Amino acid sequence: MHAVLKALWRPQSLTSPTFRLFFWGRTVSLFGSGMTPVALAFAVLQAPHGAQLLGYILAAEILPNILMVLIGGSLADRYRRDRLLQLSNLGAGVTGAAMAALVITRANPLWLFPFAVANGLLGAVTAPALRGIVPELVDRQHLTEANALLNTARSAAKIVGPAAAGLLVATVGGGWGIAADAASFFVAASFMARVQIPGRPDSGAHPPLRQHLQAGWDYFRRQRAIFVVTAAYAGINLANMGVWRVLGPIIAAHTFGPAAWGLALGLQAVGLLAASLALLRAVPQHPFRDGMVAAAALGLPLLALGLHPGLGYLFAAALAAGAGSTVAAVTWDTALQRSVPRDKLARVLAFGDVGSYVTIPLGVIAAVPLANHWGLYPVATGGGVLLMASALLPLADRSVRTTRLAPDSA
Repeated sequence: MHAVLKALWRPQSLTSPTFRLFFWGRTVSLFGSGMTPVALAFAVLQAPHGAQLLGYILAAEILPNILMVLIGGSLADRYRRDRLLQLSNLGAGVTGAAMAALVITRANPLWLFPFAVANGLLGAVTAPALRGIVPELVDRQHLTEANALLNTARSAAKIVGPAAAGLLVATVGGGWGIAADAASFFVAASFMARVQIPGRPDSGAHPPLRQHLQAGWDYFRRQRAIFVVTAAYAGINLANMGVWRVLGPIIAAHTFGPAAWGLALGLQAVGLLAASLALLRAVPQHPFRDGMVAAAALGLPLLALGLHPGLGYLFAAALAAGAGSTVAAVTWDTALQRSVPRDKLARVLAFGDVGSYVTIPLGVIAAVPLANHWGLYPVATGGGVLLMASALLPLADRSVRTTRLAPDSA
């Protein structure tokens, strides 16, 4: 415990002024973003046919993100990732402000669609750049700590954000939570404007886009463990997004209410935070094997929703799922950041994102029709079983079981 507290208060990665600016900018945006899922979900559910509309709005954001993330990965390997993050944060602030205005003024929720699409496109640029920039900001031996710190900030935001959003929904309305998210992106952009990466040109001779992407794909498909784990996450995300993000708020609205749902999301974030702190010192040496075992915990709250044994079980399952998702995310990012050549890293991360996320639109669109046919609770239970099977099946592959984390000094 003393080692963990020491690492928390004196993390070596924060001795880098550039990473410190990046970290605080990212933290601010994460605290704003922590409110949006709850605020937006319950705002949309109040509209006519809101349950189905929520699935379509989520798909409108996710689908363009999936379609364009490969372009985003190529851009992040071609150009300066710091400049891309500055521009994407400014764009996200604009789209978030527009969505907040629509919700606050009770405008037709169909107007949310173009801004959801814009958010998806901006996210396609942001995600590869965010994860690809970390090795450029900290020394190699501090990568795991840096990723754990970023996950700590994300976890803390997910504790505060859903609880605050649930309170806002119950009092003045969720639009103000979305407005806070928009403001956080503008603040983050001001931090990112001061993050400067030396030696990264803005322009120059680059191969054609298709050739650039082909080189990234050739590297990605030769890494068997990376390929297998990516395929597993297609099943994990299909179930998790369809049940947890769409059916979860619907079940909550019919039973225990938005405040308890916000608490469940907050407890999930407590699990994220606890695991992030532990990973500041305890680094799993078999990242893919340990990450898949940890990811299986994401199925527990889906089973709790489907079997509805009581709020206590749901809260405990959400806590375990948060811890598992952190271990899976940190080990994945650290393994790739240590082993993939830096000039290919963003593209490999992007191919991983595409393979992992390609099933999400199907999950969020099909969740309500399936629930209408089979029932909310059976579909939630089936989603939990599918998720856990998807996470554990890769353990049958030897490359997943035996791949070790590359040494810090490599």
